[in-house]
Amino acid sequence: MIQSIIHIALVVKDYDEAIEFYTKKLHFTLVEDTFQPEQDKRWVVVAPPGSAGTTILLARASKSEQEQFIGNQTGGRVFLFLNTDDFWRDYKEMVTEGIEFVREPKEQPYGMVAVFKDLYGNLWDLLQMNEDHPISRRVR
Repeated sequence: MIQSIIHIALVVKDYDEAIEFYTKKLHFTLVEDTFQPEQDKRWVVVAPPGSAGTTILLARASKSEQEQFIGNQTGGRVFLFLNTDDFWRDYKEMVTEGIEFVREPKEQPYGMVAVFKDLYGNLWDLLQMNEDHPISRRVR
């Protein structure tokens, strides 16, 4: 059996401002932006540069119940984990782009990590896993 997680839904306030942040500040690729008239919404998918794995579906909040979770989808915990092949290159670029880091870079047993906020306040890990880490071997 082969299965994979293809999308992670991220609730956003506005499609265009979210696309701007992810494509301009994080340099993600806009994979798809399709209007779905029957539901009056857009199907917006972005992916990290060079990634062939899981993508992020930017899902605009369509109900007041959903709006309260914008920027806090996991109750203040780190929500998403952006792995890189060059931590310091990406960290410096993100700082230059004005990305707010709430935990400075730190060497951990599994690799290098720092925590940043996206445009709505969701917490992300920027990390570079050690080469001998099981996850690092899976993403090569």
